[in-house]
Amino acid sequence: MNFLEDNAELVNKGMGFLMDYGPKVIGAIVVFIIGKWIIGKIVRVVEAALSKNNMDVSLSRYLGKIIRVVLLLLLIMTVAGMVGIETTSFIAILGASTLAIGMALQGSLANFAGGFLLLVFRPFKVGDYIVSDGEEGVVQEIGVFCTTLTTLDNRRIILPNGPLAGGKMTNVGVESNRRVDLSIGIGYGDDFNKAKTAIMEMAKGDNRILSEPAPFAGITDFGDSSVNLTVRVWCKSSDYWDVFFDTNQRLKECLDKAGVSIPFPQREVNIISDNK
Repeated sequence: MNFLEDNAELVNKGMGFLMDYGPKVIGAIVVFIIGKWIIGKIVRVVEAALSKNNMDVSLSRYLGKIIRVVLLLLLIMTVAGMVGIETTSFIAILGASTLAIGMALQGSLANFAGGFLLLVFRPFKVGDYIVSDGEEGVVQEIGVFCTTLTTLDNRRIILPNGPLAGGKMTNVGVESNRRVDLSIGIGYGDDFNKAKTAIMEMAKGDNRILSEPAPFAGITDFGDSSVNLTVRVWCKSSDYWDVFFDTNQRLKECLDKAGVSIPFPQREVNIISDNK
């Protein structure tokens, strides 16, 4: 009792503080808990709705995260206002902090924006074979900040989304068919028509090579030791590399069988003797 009597003024102030702010703090906590639960429900509903509209799973999750962050910030500002914190100063501090963080993380924000653009406009999807910035491979994952590729020799490449979205990129796998370009040389003394007939017969014998567009063989240029030919055949994109390597081998075999030579660089040396 002596303690209460000696500190009566302090106790009265404490009780007054609890009476004034206690309900506000309890109300703010309740609002925060309920609000967070509602936000979770809203995000799940939005993601489900986006998925039903055949939107990419990565994009729906991406948008869900953005919506969650925005709603949480609004909830925090609401709760702060309930306990008496000035939201105007809070907004000013938040804006200054956002500016400072944005300047410090310019590259990351560019990658974040690039990831959003890639997911919205979808220039490629998981499973496509792309070429960008001297790197190429099959797309394994389109993340928020970077895209992961796997090369043909099973290396993993991480490409930042900012340069990928803003730079030059070739999507090799988006079309169902691809053209295989090959080159080979024949001797100047060989019959081009005979070589072309052998090449066309070889192409017809491979069921992976499409008849439309038709295979093509023509003279490209005249080299030092050979007449250089370009051979073009079409195939399914999934068969590209198999057709590329097999057709190279079969070109050699069919020309050998037809008696058409495949020359190699040669140099003639004439020796002149001076007999005096």
